[in-house]
Amino acid sequence: MHPDIHLPLHHARAAELRAEAGPRPARRPDLRTRLGWTLVEVGLRLAARPGTATAH
Repeated sequence: MHPDIHLPLHHARAAELRAEAGPRPARRPDLRTRLGWTLVEVGLRLAARPGTATAH
C-alpha cells in the first residue's frame, strides 16, 4: 500500500467511528479546571512555607 493513502484512510475510519458513537455527553470542564488550579495553589503555599524546605 502506498504511504500517502494511510492518512486519508485514517480520517475516513475516524469519521465512521465518530458517527457510530453518537453525540458526546456534556461534561463540566469548569470543575476540572478549578480543581487543578486549587491543587496548584495548595502546592505553592506548601512550598512557600518557611521551614518546609530542607537545606543541607
